[in-house]
Amino acid sequence: MDSSFNDKTVIITGGSEGVGAATARKFAEHGANLVLVARSKRNLERIAEELRNKTRVEIIAMDVSDTDACVNLYKKAEFEFGSINILVNNAGYHERGPVESISADDLSSMIDVNLKAPIILCKLAIKYLKEAGGGAIINVASLAGRTPVPGAATYSATKFGLRAFTFALGEELRDSGIKLAVVSPGPIDTGFIMSNIDVVTDVNFSQPISTADEVAQEILNLVENNKRERSMPPASGLLTTLSYLFPWLWRLLQPLLIRKGRSVKRKLKARMRQAEEDQGA
Repeated sequence: MDSSFNDKTVIITGGSEGVGAATARKFAEHGANLVLVARSKRNLERIAEELRNKTRVEIIAMDVSDTDACVNLYKKAEFEFGSINILVNNAGYHERGPVESISADDLSSMIDVNLKAPIILCKLAIKYLKEAGGGAIINVASLAGRTPVPGAATYSATKFGLRAFTFALGEELRDSGIKLAVVSPGPIDTGFIMSNIDVVTDVNFSQPISTADEVAQEILNLVENNKRERSMPPASGLLTTLSYLFPWLWRLLQPLLIRKGRSVKRKLKARMRQAEEDQGA
């Protein structure tokens, strides 16, 4: 086992499945202590049982939008491991569809989970990371936070905000020894998208799909390198930059991207149906 993070303590929100679980596995392989946070205690127990033969794991079932719970999270993590070195803000919530079709409660939940919670968790982390002599905060944003995505307006807004907050806080903490960075993936092959494939906008699938392991590896890379952001894949990051700077280009390309994404979605749905049939056989 690589020990590059030996005795470092990592807090991962949304740590029970998808990118969060993949990130936990990566850090465990490198010797880190883990504090995994999610709503579902059952899912947390499953990943913890998998990893406890490699490293020390604590699980905390909580709502990241609960500020008091966030305060207690750090207290528990420090009590168990003595110090905190890395925070990965990965928990996310997405209610898809036009703004007018989404309830006010769901709009509020997206803001609370995707933006308010990471800001609070970052603020609380600073004290502990300084006491540890430095560390890193990696925020998981999205390509939707680099260019507006119709059908995901509020989600895009929260990821735009998280990305801007990361860069601004990074400047505030520039000489503190605390690294701030953001990973901005496109579509990822996890339940976050695949379990809701029918309501995910076609344009999303026009971009190459990353795996949870690939995103997790980029999170580890960002902890150690000097990059502020990693867009995934890089070509899609360039496309989002161009479409943001030149809205007319986005409108010109959108019909083509929608057709491509619709074709990819059909193939993915066929693959998923075949997998279900194979399991039932």
